Amino acid sequence: MLVLGRKKGETIVVDDNIEITVTAIEGDMVRLGINAPKHITIHRKEVYLEIQEENKQAASKVINISDFLKLKK
Repeated sequence: MLVLGRKKGETIVVDDNIEITVTAIEGDMVRLGINAPKHITIHRKEVYLEIQEENKQAASKVINISDFLKLKK
């Protein structure tokens, strides 16, 4: 893990096309602005883990073909 110190208004560049800027520091909270191409998804880690769990559960569900055909009618 790379640990950097940044002040308000300073930016970090990742892979030539992602910029992370410290926009505010309020007590123990740091606000970050992230500028990245639209095809790159950005999530808070807790949201990312939740999405991964939901995807895992959805992929593990078995669908009975006759039940699927009944839904189609």
